[in-house]
Amino acid sequence: MSAVVGAFVALVSVAVLGYVVGLIGVLRAQDELVLSRLAFFVATPALLFTTVARADLHSIFSVVLVTNVASLFVVQVIFLLAAALIWRRTRSEATIGVLASSYVNAGNLGVPVAAYVLGVGAVVAPILLFQLLVMAPIAFAVLDGDRQGTGRRVSLRTVVARPFRNPLTVASLLGLLCAALGVHLPTLVMRPIDLIAAAAVPVALVAYGLSLSAGTKDSITLQRDVVLAVLLKTMVQPLAAYAVGRWVLDLHGAALLAPTLLAALPTAQNVYVYAVHYRSSRTLARSVVLLSTLLSIPIMIAIAGLLG
Repeated sequence: MSAVVGAFVALVSVAVLGYVVGLIGVLRAQDELVLSRLAFFVATPALLFTTVARADLHSIFSVVLVTNVASLFVVQVIFLLAAALIWRRTRSEATIGVLASSYVNAGNLGVPVAAYVLGVGAVVAPILLFQLLVMAPIAFAVLDGDRQGTGRRVSLRTVVARPFRNPLTVASLLGLLCAALGVHLPTLVMRPIDLIAAAAVPVALVAYGLSLSAGTKDSITLQRDVVLAVLLKTMVQPLAAYAVGRWVLDLHGAALLAPTLLAALPTAQNVYVYAVHYRSSRTLARSVVLLSTLLSIPIMIAIAGLLG
């Protein structure tokens, strides 16, 4: 399971670099916002476009997608009920919490884990596309509608129209269009996009590490929202994926390992970028990303050992 550990070591190392450069003053605390905006508006859209444009669309509707959609629906409902009905969180706070408890790191961590542990890197593509084209647009619509405390009702028109003004959604849809039509852009065009896309993960991780070096007391918290989101992400989601795969779809062996292992992926650092951009629940997102990353290491190794 050295591949799993190695993938995590790479992620943590870049985040630690961001922490160190902030600690010694190379970058300032306020630079976190600049890096997050760079990731949100420039680098991440480029990464999404190149990833989706090269995806095999025939793999979108698979048992891996069905299993993971069912498992994330379970954890999202649980968090939403607790946040909205019991704790009375705002729509923005509940939305970030829902993403933190279910939005898996399918890109920079899921791809290497699928490639080196499962032997098929493309198996993570359905989850990645679902998050980009369904989960993220709906979340952005809610966050845009609730931005700056407007308290406006989220209408169907908002859900349909707002995502098309978001750079991440637009990049994903353009990539999907290229993949569906079989359009292969010239190397002269794709090369600069690939260069920018390569910066998405490290920039987001450096911004995350920089946020931890600010020295604020609320950098990491164990408040009830965070605890619930971490438990849902690291424990409930993979258990739900296993239950659906084993007893509903009757999967066995490698077919059962794939959805269970991918459901155990930690929260994507993109959730923190979204929280910074929309200025909502940054501490929650930061805490869940860190804690779920640390806890998912032994959990994923155990899953691979038991089911592999």
